[in-house]
Amino acid sequence: MNALIIAAAPLSNIPVLAVVIVAYLAAIGYLGYRGYAGTKTSADFMVAGRRIHPWVMALSYGATFISTSAIVGFGSTAGMFGFSLLWLAFLNIFVGIFIAFVFFGKRTRKVGHNLDAHTFPEILARRYNSRFIQGFSGLVIFLFMPLYTAAVLIGASRIIAEFVGLDFNIALLVFAVIVAAYVIFGGLKGVMYTDALQGTLMFIGMAILLVMTYSTLGGVTPAHEKLTTMAPLAADNPVLGTFLGHQGWTAMPRLFSRFWWVVVSSVVMGVGIGVLAQPQLAVRFMTVRSNRELNRAVLVGGVFIIMMVGVAFVCGSLSNAVYQEEPETFVKAAGLEKVVRHNEDGSIKTMTNDAGILFVLITPKDPDGNDVLDENGNPKEVPVPAFGLATCTKVPTPVYKSPGEGLPRQWMEEPKTVTDEIMPRYLKAKMPPWFLYVFMVTILAAAMSTISSQFHTMGTSVGRDFYEQGINRGRGTKATVLTTRIGMLIAIVATIVISYAIADSENIIAMVTALFFGLCAAAFLPAYVGALYWRGMTRAGATASIVTGFVVSFLWLTCMADKITAGFSIPRFFGQSPTLVAAGSIWTYVEAIVIALPLSAVVAVVVSLMTKPEPKEHLDKCFRGVNKA
Repeated sequence: MNALIIAAAPLSNIPVLAVVIVAYLAAIGYLGYRGYAGTKTSADFMVAGRRIHPWVMALSYGATFISTSAIVGFGSTAGMFGFSLLWLAFLNIFVGIFIAFVFFGKRTRKVGHNLDAHTFPEILARRYNSRFIQGFSGLVIFLFMPLYTAAVLIGASRIIAEFVGLDFNIALLVFAVIVAAYVIFGGLKGVMYTDALQGTLMFIGMAILLVMTYSTLGGVTPAHEKLTTMAPLAADNPVLGTFLGHQGWTAMPRLFSRFWWVVVSSVVMGVGIGVLAQPQLAVRFMTVRSNRELNRAVLVGGVFIIMMVGVAFVCGSLSNAVYQEEPETFVKAAGLEKVVRHNEDGSIKTMTNDAGILFVLITPKDPDGNDVLDENGNPKEVPVPAFGLATCTKVPTPVYKSPGEGLPRQWMEEPKTVTDEIMPRYLKAKMPPWFLYVFMVTILAAAMSTISSQFHTMGTSVGRDFYEQGINRGRGTKATVLTTRIGMLIAIVATIVISYAIADSENIIAMVTALFFGLCAAAFLPAYVGALYWRGMTRAGATASIVTGFVVSFLWLTCMADKITAGFSIPRFFGQSPTLVAAGSIWTYVEAIVIALPLSAVVAVVVSLMTKPEPKEHLDKCFRGVNKA
């Protein structure tokens, strides 16, 4: 874990904290039991009996979609990239809700019902008459979803560790075990019931956060004006502006710059488009009785998503303006209390430049921990820009060289980047204690709703898709629930191990989420669209598309991306540099989905046109009644 510690103490009112947590867990436990008691068949366990109420479905979809990755990970990332992430919020609503429900949801429900499919891979497999597609898709989900789940688990565990003062490793293990308990026994019914409660709590918590942030800055317009005036801090900086392309927190990065590629290809495209092919979300369309329920769920889901991602992205960006407005909040969040300079009256010593940008003055320390002195023998004052934690720690000027020059040693060694911690640190430094209780429950709810759905999806992928239908060729279906529960247990252990392995990585939450969403889009989206809309899509075309999307994504991630996959680099295995291009090349910032998804789509069309169509009787069965959807 990053060694930079927030100066403020963790939540200290233990009785209140205990009551809040116990009440929350009791409610979750009751709903999990309701799911367990109502689960009699494999259809109950996997698709909630296909009779879920539209409000429950909408809140479950939204709560599964939006996790700690969105609130903590992407909210913190907005502290770096600013309002450019609002394009992702737009796609989350337009693509993730409207397109998903209207154009994918209705046909998914109908085709899934026609073919008696219980999982996302099973829809593809039965539409294309291919056990290989079901087994291979299930294996891809089972192998890579733990990485995404680990990112969500890390985000929740960081919140618990920061707010409660619990050791991170213990927080992670306890949290994973609690979620696993009600997923394994409650099935999808238990997951969706608890999702609905958790979604409601998330909505309330984020609404309060939005109001309090704007109140701090004097309202909506003053807040945005303040953030806009800070643009020179980033744009004029040789690293952020010239090299990376940052143009301020209310503007897009410079066209085709490194930051532009990160925002557009990784964040906006990867997550914004990848949502259409998320197995844990697509299966929810099969849990309602009719299209009428899906229509009713669109409005609820849209409002929910904009309150989640919109608020997280806005507040993450505005944290920079809050720090400018309140230097004491910045000092508290950055953990600078021991080195910050104070005036005679005890206030924090600051300075402003010609653009009105605020700097906090600190005293450097030499390697022995003593104050660095200036030429007159007085403690040296070094200005630190009072804005985003991640950006200020990514601009380490000047470098410590010897006593009397540069920043203190500990400043350089510890806070190399705290991107994932921007939101937790901002909340803890700025918000009153009572809100932290509310927000902690909000984050726990967000994480539990997503993780529970991921555990359920991984379990069905390995139990039903990979083993039962892929390996066992459909024999022994009476043991479906048992094999799925065993699959869940394996997935849970794998997730915990991965979480510990990647917890110290830089900006891991948002990047891993974008990776998984992009991988699913490249591998599954063309075959999924063809399954619902194109009778001419053949088994060979779908198989070739899925394999191409997966292989190209995997090779790109392991040969070109140097951020989060450097440890799995194929060139490094052969003794070469981590990527096939030079370090810092623009190609290392381009997400795999930009290359893999178009290739996957072209292969799907070309191979389908060259191969024999599926039998007419089978296609009639698949598409029966879909035109009414």
